[in-house]
Amino acid sequence: MPLTKEQKQKIVSDLKQSIEKKKSIVFLGFTGVDVKEMTEFREELKDNGNEVKVAKKSLMKIALEEKKIDFDPRKLEGEVAMVFGYEDEISPSKFSYNFSKKNDKVKILGGFLDNKFYEVNDIIKLAELPNKEQLLSIFVRTISAPATNLVGVLSGNTRKLVLALSQIRDQKA
Repeated sequence: MPLTKEQKQKIVSDLKQSIEKKKSIVFLGFTGVDVKEMTEFREELKDNGNEVKVAKKSLMKIALEEKKIDFDPRKLEGEVAMVFGYEDEISPSKFSYNFSKKNDKVKILGGFLDNKFYEVNDIIKLAELPNKEQLLSIFVRTISAPATNLVGVLSGNTRKLVLALSQIRDQKA
């Protein structure tokens, strides 16, 4: 049954709200994916501050145009979903990439980051980057390494002195 004009306006309005809040968008082809798998994917996204929305490509185009994003999703093949990242830029790419590795019917079609369109290969490269927490821990380790090494070097002389004194004590005993 075709959608009414009011239903279409509601869908466009929802898409515009999501586009406004997003930090990034990934377009995902999901032709042939069963409802159970899509529901699991939707729940996993929701638990991590992301969301997936499915709509007709023509409605996606209207919402994107009204938000001043120059892209025509009608060029993309098959059924298309938009995965929105609200908390960080990389997680929609990561979750979409992991979902596509588990299910050969799912294909990453491209995405937006800072209102610039990126091709499939770029989105996959983003997905392979460490997440925010991992990057922060690498950064902290890198910053603290010189101080940790300095403490080790400075304590080395003290350790050697204590070792030498204990050997002298053991020889006298």
